[in-house]
Amino acid sequence: MSTIHVNDIDLHYEIIGAGEPLLLIHGHGSSAQDWVFQVEHFKRSHTVITYDVRGFGRSSKPKDGYSLPVFAQDAAALLGALNLGQVHVVGISMGGMIAFQLALDFPQYVKSMVVVNGYPETRVETWKEHFMVWRRFLVLGLLGMHKTGKMLSRILFIKPEQQGLREQFVEHWSKNDPHAYRMTMKAILNWDVESRLGEIKCPVLVVASDEDYLPLEEKQAYTKKMQNATLVVIEDARHAVTVEKPDEFNQIVEGFLRGIR
Repeated sequence: MSTIHVNDIDLHYEIIGAGEPLLLIHGHGSSAQDWVFQVEHFKRSHTVITYDVRGFGRSSKPKDGYSLPVFAQDAAALLGALNLGQVHVVGISMGGMIAFQLALDFPQYVKSMVVVNGYPETRVETWKEHFMVWRRFLVLGLLGMHKTGKMLSRILFIKPEQQGLREQFVEHWSKNDPHAYRMTMKAILNWDVESRLGEIKCPVLVVASDEDYLPLEEKQAYTKKMQNATLVVIEDARHAVTVEKPDEFNQIVEGFLRGIR
């Protein structure tokens, strides 16, 4: 990977392949290495750019400066430095949130967007929602990153034959910096760009897993608020669909990108 200094931090990134540029943005608690199945597939047809969001992987982990607008500024600074023009953007979970913010704040960089099990708002309003947030911080404080990763791995990969995916998930998750993880979690809370979705003019593909913890109905509702958006559902899949069902996911995204060309 290479390093670039933007917005007072170092971002680690990798660029590989040839063709139209394709930016992949990972989720919370993840890193660029979790796009391995997509990089191997798309490097044959695209210039694939992966990077570690600030606070994760090998990028800088500052004490503060965590917010979705800042994450989008980092991505835009990286794209501007690489001078690739408009790119196709794929983001999963928090990466989808960054993609929304990037498309709204820096539309000059976004040719199309794929949001994978992502959402345009994270409002915490009900007592139940407040309790769930409190419980998540409590579990992290009590168990630490490794044990939290083990708990999450059994939620994300429920099948016996997915033992290898569970072990790999725990290994990657355990490497997270606790402070950066908590600060990013706080940055996500009460973020909201749903009212601005009508401003997004580029083609958008929303990929939803049928067993994701974000209800399908909510994804259908926000997809309709965009001018040029389509929703595709992957059956028998959970949140980490990019590694759970990489072949099916890659084919869906490839078809979407081919349609734009």
